[in-house]
Order: sequence, then C-alpha cells, then structure tokens
Amino acid sequence: MVCFAAWTINGVLITFLVDNGVYKWDSSQTGLLLGAPILTGALLRLPMGTLSDRYGGKYILGAILLLSAVPIYFLSFADNYTSFLLLGLGYGISGSSFAAGVAYTSVWFPQNKQGTVLGIFGGGTLGAALTTFIAPTLLKNFTEGGSNLDNWRRLPEYYAIGLIIMGIIFLVFANNKRAAQEPRSLIQLLSPLKQIRVWRFGLYYFLVFGSFVALSQWLIGYYLNVYSTSLITAGLLATLFSFPAAIIRAAGGLISDKFGARKVLYWVFGLSCVCSFLLIFPRMEVYTPGSGISAVKSGTVSFVSDTLIIIDEQKYNLKIAGNQTHVEADQQETKDLDNKTFIFPTKQTWTQPVVKAGDKVDKRQIIAKGVTRVYFQANMWVFTGIIFVIAILWGIGSAAVYKHIPTYFPKEVGVVGGMVGVLGALGGFFLPIVFGFLLELTGLWTTMWILLVALSAVCLTWMHNVISKMMKQEVPDLIRKIEHH
Repeated sequence: MVCFAAWTINGVLITFLVDNGVYKWDSSQTGLLLGAPILTGALLRLPMGTLSDRYGGKYILGAILLLSAVPIYFLSFADNYTSFLLLGLGYGISGSSFAAGVAYTSVWFPQNKQGTVLGIFGGGTLGAALTTFIAPTLLKNFTEGGSNLDNWRRLPEYYAIGLIIMGIIFLVFANNKRAAQEPRSLIQLLSPLKQIRVWRFGLYYFLVFGSFVALSQWLIGYYLNVYSTSLITAGLLATLFSFPAAIIRAAGGLISDKFGARKVLYWVFGLSCVCSFLLIFPRMEVYTPGSGISAVKSGTVSFVSDTLIIIDEQKYNLKIAGNQTHVEADQQETKDLDNKTFIFPTKQTWTQPVVKAGDKVDKRQIIAKGVTRVYFQANMWVFTGIIFVIAILWGIGSAAVYKHIPTYFPKEVGVVGGMVGVLGALGGFFLPIVFGFLLELTGLWTTMWILLVALSAVCLTWMHNVISKMMKQEVPDLIRKIEHH
C-alpha cells in the first residue's frame, strides 16, 4: 500500500503543477510524466518476482521500499521536465513491489486459499486511492491555498519519510520464506514464459490492472477539464474509482476461489465492454436541420419576425424555443440546462426565417428553416457512478487473473506473476500516453473509452475462443450434441 501510494504520486503532483501554471506541459508531456514511474515499476516486476522466488520476499520488498525513497526525496529539488522524468523513472521501482509481494505471500498458504490470499494482498493497491484522497489536501495546505506554490516540494519529502519508515518496520519484523524447489538456472526459471497462456493472462491484466493504474492518475485531469471541478474535488472523485478497485480485490479472490476465475472473468470483460461504451458519448450540443416551413402558394413577403411570416395576407407562425435565434439567449439557455440534471439527451426544435420583407417566393419554397438542438449533459454523478462500477469489475478481475497463476504455475509464481505484472503495469504506462495522444488528435476526452471498449472486447473474445477450443478437445461428443440442439 505504501509503495502504491508513492508509485502514483505523479497523478496528483503533475496535475497540480500544470493546473496552477508552475510548468507549461501539454497533454502528451503530462502523459509521459504520469507514465514514467509506471514504466520502471512494470519492467522491474519480472526480475523482482524472480529474485523473490530465489531469495525470499523479505529482503527484496525491504530493499524496494528503501531504494524508492531516494529518488522520490530528490523529486523535491526537481525544476525542469528532464529531472521530473528521470526521478519518476527512479522511484518507479516502488511499483515492482507487487510482483515481489505475490511471490512472497503465496508461499505461506495452500492452493485452495490462493485466490483469497492474493486478493487480500492485492488490496494494497489502495495506496493509489490514498494518494488521490490525501495528496490534493496536503498540496493545498503546503502551498497555503496556492499563494506559495513552491511549497509543493514538501509533498515528496513526506512520501520519502513514509517509505523509509515502512522499509525499516518490514525488515525488522517480517519473516523470510521461499518456495520449496530445487536450484534452477535462470533459463529454467524463465521457461514458463514460452507458454502463450502467460501472455494471455498478461493481456487480461493489461486491461484490469493497467487501466486501473492509468485511470487512477488520468481521472484527476479528466474531472478538472471536463467538469471544471477543483483539484481537491477531482481527487475525491478519483478516489471513488481507485478505492473500491483496491478494496474489492480481496472479495474478488474469494469469489474466484468459489466460482472459478474464468466464470468471473466472463462477467468482468462483458460488463467492462458495456460500461465503457456508456461513457463514450461526451458532453455535447449538436445542431442539425429540422422540419422547416414552406410556402403554400406563390407571393410576396410583407412581414418577417422571429415568430411570424406574412406572404400576401397568408400567415405562417414560427416555432421558437427560448429565443434560440439570438446567440446571447442561446448561451444563457446552455447555462440554464447545465444547472439542471439530465440523464438522457434532451431535444429542442424551432424554426428561423430565411426570407425577408419584399422577397418573392414560389409555392413550396422554404421560407423558414428548421433547427434541432440535441443537448447531452454527460452528468458528472452518472459518470462517477459508472466508473465506480468499472472499478469494482476491474478489482475483481485483477484478483481473478492472479488466481490462475498458482493454479497453472505453482512453482513459478514469482516468475509468471512477475511477467503478468509487467504486462499489466505496462498498461499503466502506455495508456496515459495513448489517452493524451487521442485527446490531442480529436479534442475529445471520451476517446479513451473507445479504446477501453475495444480492449475489453479483445480479452473477452480471446478467452472465449480458448475455452471453446479446450472444450472441443476435452469433450468433443458433448460439444457436437450442444451444437445440434
């Protein structure tokens, strides 16, 4: 938990610095800074998991805590983009604690408890929620409400102290234990990585864990820009995402032990597709042609207003909606709509004259064009509710993925868990960069959800195809009976 709190500090700190104009970095640069520590944590998961298998987790986890405290302390002296990037890569070692911890935790418990135990251990990702919850308030207090912005430098100092204290406590009080196995060479240790199953589990984890890490940081900027909240409010709302995802992992492990990891993942991937799809649509106002008014006979226009057109004594009443024919009134109408709560899109229609007094018109000629305005609020509380559901799904899914590992690779939990962790954490690195690129390309914050729908669909499809193939191999007669009925 302490390591994850440090690992995700950039989500709050970098957003704070950019939002307050301390540094003028664009969304792509910001995305890279958010991802820098995630990259290091991802790449070091495999070696840390392997070292924990060989030497035991006590010394590896203790070393991770103490070593990551050094660069995070020097972050308080950073003053340019390069230093932030390099130090972020340095303290990213804290993210590798997960692979070391999985290997260390699993050796203490029997096979039938692995899902629950690793789910409880995985609850340490709560550290990400603690950072989004506490760090914005600390920054506000340190900087005296923004009047002394340079005092942001105290935040990484406090985090470094926390890492050192936890490291000392762990090294003093923890007991060491390794999995019972014969000495093997590095090639033998890494041999499970030849199996496609490892990489498939890695893809699952790329979605359920990588997306969790990415959104734990990205959502703060999302709330600031899309809903114009304060940094503290954005942090609190982002916590509503990261907190349940961490807490639910313990329950996810228990559910996976009881019902089976595959059944759980079917629900996780399927509902992830649905929920991500619901978030694709941005806050928007769309103007499109509606039903206009045409002249019933030829004649000369004698009078035109916003509400009436007269052609040779023939009157045509125009439909108005809040006087939308005027820009100022239209803008006021938008503010009025924003002050109300809409779950579904709302529609307004009106007509605007396209002729003026003195014009001669023919029969069936359009004299007033129709305008339809569709308004979609993308209500913040509805959005928060849906990502809360997504958080629960991904938390359960993360536990389910790791339930698979000791089942298929009981003697290589550190190596396989490390590799799966690498691929998952790489999602936390690459996804903010891709989110930033999509934002730069389209100008739409919601393009990220299109990517997550596609990723969820790929995971669901691949898993289903593998299970179908296994069923046909194991029970071909039963499959043929099902297909014929």
